[in-house]
Amino acid sequence: MRLPLTPLRTRVLVAFLATIAIPVAAADAPSRFVSDTILPAAMPWKGASERLIASADDSWITPAEAAEFRKTPSYAEVMSWLQRLDAASPLITVKTFGRTTKGREMIYVRASKGGAGKPVVLVQGGIHSGEIDGKDAGLMLLRDIALRRKDSLLDKVDLVFVPIYNIDGHEQISAYNFPHIRGPAEKGRDANARNIDLNRDYAKLDAPESRAMISLIRSLDPILYIDCHVSEGFDMQYDITFTYAGWGKYARHRATADWLEGRFGPAVSKALTAAGHTPIIYPSPIDTRHPEKGIRYAPEGPRYSTGYGDFIGMPTVLVENHMLKPYRQRVLGTYVLLEAALKIAATDASRVSRAKAEDRASRPTELLTRWKPAASPIGWIDNFKGVAFDTYRSPASGREEQRWLAKPITFRMPIIGQTPTETVRLPKAWWVPAEQAEVIDRLRRHGITFETTQSQRRLSLDEVRLVDPKLLQPSEGRYPITARFVHGQVEQVMPAGSVRVPADQPLGLLAASLLEPESQDSFLAWGFFPEMLSPAPNTDAFVLAALGDQLLATNPRIKTVFEGKLRDEPAFAADPDARLAWLYAQAGPGHPYPLRYPIAREIN
Repeated sequence: MRLPLTPLRTRVLVAFLATIAIPVAAADAPSRFVSDTILPAAMPWKGASERLIASADDSWITPAEAAEFRKTPSYAEVMSWLQRLDAASPLITVKTFGRTTKGREMIYVRASKGGAGKPVVLVQGGIHSGEIDGKDAGLMLLRDIALRRKDSLLDKVDLVFVPIYNIDGHEQISAYNFPHIRGPAEKGRDANARNIDLNRDYAKLDAPESRAMISLIRSLDPILYIDCHVSEGFDMQYDITFTYAGWGKYARHRATADWLEGRFGPAVSKALTAAGHTPIIYPSPIDTRHPEKGIRYAPEGPRYSTGYGDFIGMPTVLVENHMLKPYRQRVLGTYVLLEAALKIAATDASRVSRAKAEDRASRPTELLTRWKPAASPIGWIDNFKGVAFDTYRSPASGREEQRWLAKPITFRMPIIGQTPTETVRLPKAWWVPAEQAEVIDRLRRHGITFETTQSQRRLSLDEVRLVDPKLLQPSEGRYPITARFVHGQVEQVMPAGSVRVPADQPLGLLAASLLEPESQDSFLAWGFFPEMLSPAPNTDAFVLAALGDQLLATNPRIKTVFEGKLRDEPAFAADPDARLAWLYAQAGPGHPYPLRYPIAREIN
């Protein structure tokens, strides 16, 4: 899902759940959803994909099918079922690729007919483990590939399937997790055991799960990466939606984006329609209370799976099934999408490989870092398939709330694009001090090329200082930072052991997103350098006053800036300690940390 859980939405959700008094005994869970009593009526549906469901007496029925899609299996049940499939078919191999925060083994399934060098389609379920459609669809598809004559899907590609990415969150099951999603009866959580959302962690790599996934991606270098989710938002007739980073015109790498838009999308949409589903490119809402305000197309950063794929030139698809469609319908649609994805990837394997190579050979010279909604729509969807609603006065919220009526309507939907507001020009390289081990570790894990110097170098570098930094609310295990930045050329000696990261490399754009201070997904923005915010050391006031008096008498530049601060900042002017601390910080090279970004930029 893409909608952020803002403080307001969190308060509304908590207050709303507190009003629900629905006793659901464990024995009742298979036959009743908590959400059945609070969600609007489901629209009727029948489709050809229903033929994919195994009969009740089939020995290879999946746990979800056996429960008539009222439940989804636990991690242990998934492991047991897959190990049995592995033993039954030479096409199936279950392997581990890491451990979760709580130490559980992370697994993937490789479905393959063998053959060296075959391209790989990588599919994952449960990065948000309450949005678990991909897991149960993938188990059904693996069964049919291994035992039901669909092995031809593996003639030209291998399938690597991660059934549960966020295992620790998956096992924190509750009927009250993801109450907006119609089934299964109990679901896992969105975040891992440290409350880190793994689909915000692709860039900063704080979670062991994220580090394991990036390692898997690097080892496989898939021609297609599919990340399965379920949406939030408004009601609509569409059931299976999907998208890619930069849909419309905002991709960072164009060749892979063109393949997704020109080949993947039409192929899976055709298959879904033929199977009785109603697909569309994911309509990310501007305002869920007012669907008519439009849907957004926008750039993405590498914190997300799709944004990360775009930055590294790897075709990546976000599946966003519609939350109010029954679980059975959503799982079947996901199955159809995954099968169609394997077919188009096999047909276009060479084309995709060329697109990846083209993107990775490109050398962008700029990084878009800020944007804002365009003043007018960039396009329209005629006859958007919506659902009617009215409003009522809610005793819980005390305001008018939506009530969806399960009545199909159509209307003209505006598409809201973005206007760039800030772009930075990339340097030749970035210089990372050896002591920034956490940053260097992340660069290494991403596969970003860098050189560790064997001797010191004297260079003219672009140094960045922070102006008016602010700590934001804690997010994803970090204290993000926002600031304005001042750039200036300085002569600097980089000691032996310093790390030079060239922009001229296949992952140069990813390096830029992590190391450019203006980037919204930079290490700086995520708060990797808290030492910058520590004040300069202090000493006795009589010493500082004498030093300050001397500076003001002998340094016209400092005197001019100081007088400007006195004039423009009354609080500063009225604070003797702040005045002395500021003057001390200007006194010489003895304060290298306060408000100085430790990573320098090589421009010439």
